[in-house]
Amino acid sequence: MASDFEELAAFLRRPGVGEHPVDEVRESVCGSCGGGRFEVRVMDTAKAARRTCLGCGQHAFIADSVEYWDEDDEVQVVCACVCGEEEFAAAVGFSLREDDDDVRWICVGLRCLACGRPGIYEEWLIKWGPSNYLLDHA
Repeated sequence: MASDFEELAAFLRRPGVGEHPVDEVRESVCGSCGGGRFEVRVMDTAKAARRTCLGCGQHAFIADSVEYWDEDDEVQVVCACVCGEEEFAAAVGFSLREDDDDVRWICVGLRCLACGRPGIYEEWLIKWGPSNYLLDHA
């Protein structure tokens, strides 16, 4: 049986799922406790995502989201599956530039832990470089 990450990675790599083809997928894992269950919030006013570990409460920003996150902004949206649940396994799909392997596009994929449905909950373009260090910020 495939793990949550393997299923989510396969979903993110399917042609036509995101804006750009995904070259690399990294699993989101809590840096504090190693957990893999998250609540995920996105900004309604900027392309940014933050995950909160449901095991220990630790927050972590996905990719370059820390640069755009506004803690006081009232338009943070908690991601929810169509089934209504808000607990997810998370992974980030990265589309890389052919000429230098820098990240050009980020795709935040979530798999509902209640019903198993995968989806893309946020994606954005990276216009600057070098940006390959973002691969370590899933």
